[in-house]
Amino acid sequence: MLEHGGLLRRAAQRYGISLERWIDLSTGINPHGWPVSAVPAERWLRLPETGDGLEAAAGAYYGASSLLAVPGTQAAIQALPRLRPPGRVAVLEPGYDEHRRAWQAAGHAVIGVCANRLRAGLPAVDVLVLANPNNPTGERFDRDELTRWREELAARGGWLVVDEAFMDATPGESLAPATGAPGLVLLRSVGKFFGLAGIRVGFVLAAPALLARLEEAMGPWAVANVSRYVAASALADIPWQREMRRLLLLESARLAGLLAGANLRPDGGTALFQWVKTPHAALAHDFLARRGILTRLFAAPPALRFGLPAGAEQWERLAGALNEWERSMRSPERAMG
Repeated sequence: MLEHGGLLRRAAQRYGISLERWIDLSTGINPHGWPVSAVPAERWLRLPETGDGLEAAAGAYYGASSLLAVPGTQAAIQALPRLRPPGRVAVLEPGYDEHRRAWQAAGHAVIGVCANRLRAGLPAVDVLVLANPNNPTGERFDRDELTRWREELAARGGWLVVDEAFMDATPGESLAPATGAPGLVLLRSVGKFFGLAGIRVGFVLAAPALLARLEEAMGPWAVANVSRYVAASALADIPWQREMRRLLLLESARLAGLLAGANLRPDGGTALFQWVKTPHAALAHDFLARRGILTRLFAAPPALRFGLPAGAEQWERLAGALNEWERSMRSPERAMG
């Protein structure tokens, strides 16, 4: 399996620091998650079924009438490649590696493309897969260029698959209003912005015929009844969403400033994370981990992704550790201290 963020137990064992002392900045999940209240007892007793309000809440939230609830977008990422015959697929790099892995596993020929290569001209492929904003770089693509690529792909029976897992803080940039357009497949999640990664709920927005095939591939009762209830409640909570967008944008800017002050100036980011390219990525990752702060380390290119701290104490600890890092880099012999 590929490496992902959030492996706190492994980090705790490696560094000899108990779980409760860690600050987990490795996932990009909102630390101020939507406040889950008590779940009605019958939700635990009955099998899940549509018509319970989830699809209606999601349709209103995304502004799309054609969508399918799935048990996390990872499930859709693995299923979608098997709904097409093997072909040529371009996947944005650097990016979320599970996309590449899933298309390769389904027998497709996968090529990696950078954003500049795409903007110079779409390769001769059947499918283009990218995230917007991109994870981990924060790269953004505007609607016009995405629409142009979708039209070109659709003209030859292809797909544009856009993973919008980090789009919720900037919904005006989403392609959701174009749901149903030929060749367009959007992936959305309640895990990041809503901080509900534990309920494993996501959505695929696409034309009805494709969703019917995907639903068949998922099988019955794909999304747990309790998860459906919590997700529907969060998607309908407009005042919370409005306030959270304001807060996250402020905190992301604060994080960017903190990193820049430690000579770790971000090269990109979103409302939920900052991305720092540095040849010292592995060293900085280890330095912070020794102080109970877990970041997401990338090898190609060497980089770190920093999520948002949760609360004043975590902000203070991060600031102190980054100050130590900045001082240590002026005295390299202390960098492993």
